[in-house]
Amino acid sequence: MTLKLKKSIAVSDSGFLFNAATGDSFTTNETGIDILQLIKEGKEIDEIVEYIVANYNTSPPNCEKDILEFISLLKQWHLVDTEGDSTP
Repeated sequence: MTLKLKKSIAVSDSGFLFNAATGDSFTTNETGIDILQLIKEGKEIDEIVEYIVANYNTSPPNCEKDILEFISLLKQWHLVDTEGDSTP
C-alpha cells in the first residue's frame, strides 16, 4: 500500500500537524513524526516497520499492528491518501 501525505498537511518538527484545507490540527509523538517523515519519503509499510523496529524497542508484530492503527487514524482524519485515492 502506497501512502501519500495530502498536500494540504503541514508537519512541524515538534509533531504539530495542520490541515490547511480543513483548519484541523493534531499533535503526534516522536514515533509518529518518524512515520510521517517516512510516508513523505514514499516508504512502503514494510519499510516503515523495518525502520521503527531498528530504531525503537519493539517487535515486528507489535510494530506493524501499531503502525497500521496509526495509519488508520491518519486516514480517518483525512491526512493521507492511498494510491488511487484523491479525496481532498
